[in-house]
Amino acid sequence: MMILNMWFIIFIMFLCGNMIFISKHKHLLIVLLSLEFIVLSVFFLMMIYLNYIEYNMFMLMIFLLFTVCEGALGLSILVSMIRTHGNDYFKSFNLL
Repeated sequence: MMILNMWFIIFIMFLCGNMIFISKHKHLLIVLLSLEFIVLSVFFLMMIYLNYIEYNMFMLMIFLLFTVCEGALGLSILVSMIRTHGNDYFKSFNLL
């Protein structure tokens, strides 16, 4: 029963992250935070699943490595966008 509740909470986290990602696309920082929230819910899902099947947790370390690289890349894009355009609005610059 406890595992079922944890799966439900992770599913709610994933849905909330996706709803924020879909609806709040005005600022780049909010989009990056919602992506990190989605990745955090996937990490919890993988952790519970790997514990359930009693598998090695080495895959979680690789997943965290890629997550940290993705976060650092997103922050560097955010900093360069603020330096060139002055803000993080998507509509303030031309995408073409």
